[in-house]
Amino acid sequence: MATSSDEMKMKPTWRRFEDGNHVWDNLTDKIFNQDRSHKCPTYVHKTPPCQGSCPSGEDIRGWLQIVRGMEKPPQGMDWKEYAFRRSTDANPFPAMMGRVCPAPCQDGCNRNELEDFVGINSVEQFIGDTAIANGYTFEAPDLDTGKRIAIVGGGPAGLAAAYQLRRKGHSCTIFEANDGLGGMFRFGIPGYRVPRDKLDAEIQRIIDMGRVEVKLKTRIGTDVTVEQLEKDYDAILWAIGCQSGRGLPVPGWEGTPNCVTGVAFLKAFNEGRLKVTAGKVVCVGGGDTSIDVVSVARRLGHIDKTHPNELPEAVIRDGYLAHDTASAAAAQGAEVTLTSLFPRDKMTASEHEVDDATREGVTILDGVMPVEVIKDANGRATGLKVADCTMTDGRPTPVEGTERVLEADLIVSAIGQGGDLSGLEQFDNGRGLMDSDKFYQVPGKAGHFVAGDIIRPHLLTTAIGQAWIAADSIDAYVMQAEYKRRPKVDVHHFNLLDKLTEAHLAPESFVAGQAGDMRGTSDANYAIHNYEDRSGAEVISHEELFLGHFNYVPRNLRKEEVPSAEEVLGHFRERVIGLTEAEAIDEAKRCMSCGLCFECDNCVIFCPQDAVYRVDKSERTTGRYVATDYAKCIGCHICADVCPTGYIKMGLGE
Repeated sequence: MATSSDEMKMKPTWRRFEDGNHVWDNLTDKIFNQDRSHKCPTYVHKTPPCQGSCPSGEDIRGWLQIVRGMEKPPQGMDWKEYAFRRSTDANPFPAMMGRVCPAPCQDGCNRNELEDFVGINSVEQFIGDTAIANGYTFEAPDLDTGKRIAIVGGGPAGLAAAYQLRRKGHSCTIFEANDGLGGMFRFGIPGYRVPRDKLDAEIQRIIDMGRVEVKLKTRIGTDVTVEQLEKDYDAILWAIGCQSGRGLPVPGWEGTPNCVTGVAFLKAFNEGRLKVTAGKVVCVGGGDTSIDVVSVARRLGHIDKTHPNELPEAVIRDGYLAHDTASAAAAQGAEVTLTSLFPRDKMTASEHEVDDATREGVTILDGVMPVEVIKDANGRATGLKVADCTMTDGRPTPVEGTERVLEADLIVSAIGQGGDLSGLEQFDNGRGLMDSDKFYQVPGKAGHFVAGDIIRPHLLTTAIGQAWIAADSIDAYVMQAEYKRRPKVDVHHFNLLDKLTEAHLAPESFVAGQAGDMRGTSDANYAIHNYEDRSGAEVISHEELFLGHFNYVPRNLRKEEVPSAEEVLGHFRERVIGLTEAEAIDEAKRCMSCGLCFECDNCVIFCPQDAVYRVDKSERTTGRYVATDYAKCIGCHICADVCPTGYIKMGLGE
């Protein structure tokens, strides 16, 4: 059968040895060195780069192993529930994050060195959606420490912290200034990217853990004082996010009614108040927020005759005004332009999202900087003067002679966000943000902790990861325990001892004087034979893998319903169509299990001395599939060379 040129390009070209150089030099010295070699294989667990790249610190390799059927659940539990529980150990929002996370884990995936990354977020979405469909709930301990934690902010960081704190036995009260929980999930991302029924389900699962009180429309510093919180609670977590947008730093922006921020635009839309936009919309940005603004604007369209109170900027600026649904039904398409300082390939929005916006009819002008807002005699913006630019030391410089005006009825600035610390000035670090130490404490304020965008605006997954560490710190503080030293690679690691315990295979207790030969643990039952855990210190690179083991396997792509420019008006259906169960399993099988055995049998097959053997089925579990008979091992290192996952290292004595 003929092979297309595209298929040929995608096939792996990497080989363990170059053609013509497929045997070791000086075979005798390097392989059969029986009388002098002291090295034997050691099974070394390391963190895969997907987990090392995940700000939430998820055990990604772990739940991929469960989905593919390699790691078995404990007796009486379905694999889908087991995958859900492993996934949510770090992040309680798999359905949400599987949809909207930009997936830095996929950028780090070692399979990129072979052909294409594993579709981690698509499998995570499958886990999350399946959990909702099957009604899985979070388990809360019976333990009640009697400690009460105030969480200020009900967004991703605050909710994730409540989840982690409840698992530790503490009671929580969430104070939220808006009329609903979810933060940027609810008010910053449109519903066709974050389906509200699934968001509500993942939030409710946290509330249903019990002893999580919610107080909506309550602003700390205005409705409740900081001093009152300090009196009523054992600790306070500030997770207020950054829900104030930044205006354009150009002449004419300030005080112009139809110049608004992207944050305000999306909040008005997500609250259901903004139902139409302007005829000509210009958005300045280049990141995810700007993509959401222009995509929403294309879907909303505009109406020709508008009462002054129904102008889009009036609805955006006034939190009580709303468009009439009937008049919005007469909407026509809007002309929408997105400008970015950076070239298209350097924009912070994902390439995928930029491509979708283009398909939906958005005009994208890259390498362009705003210069001035052009206004009419009534003080309204009629256009935005821009110029081509070059970046010098991170600052844009206009190119002389390239200035022109983009006509606009509405100008949206999506160039960043800031915190609103009115009433909380004592926490302001001078930049409208809050300071944090490495344990996510507020420096100089005992009992105060902080997580999320209010430290530095970043990804949703970053806020969730910070909340996990902050919850650990809060737990230590209220229980008057010492803070534990955080590992260098600070993520949720696979723990072999926990796995053995789960499988009722835990080592026996060590009793001094009855342990037998102390020089090794090959036959001892009080230790895990020939195993070393470096996961907290090292991330395994592709150079440690035997990539020649893996064949080309195309990625299982999620289907998407992305409307064309002609179809986009009024199109608010979810774009992403999740993987089927079979597709999710197939995609999980593409994981190369970097840094942990995935039971390929290479080491057993290629060992010339039959020194490497499979562990007896009755004693076997993930990470303990093979072991080595030291009496037979000659230190030839063939097993280490043919280990696809880099789990085998030649050690003992070094």
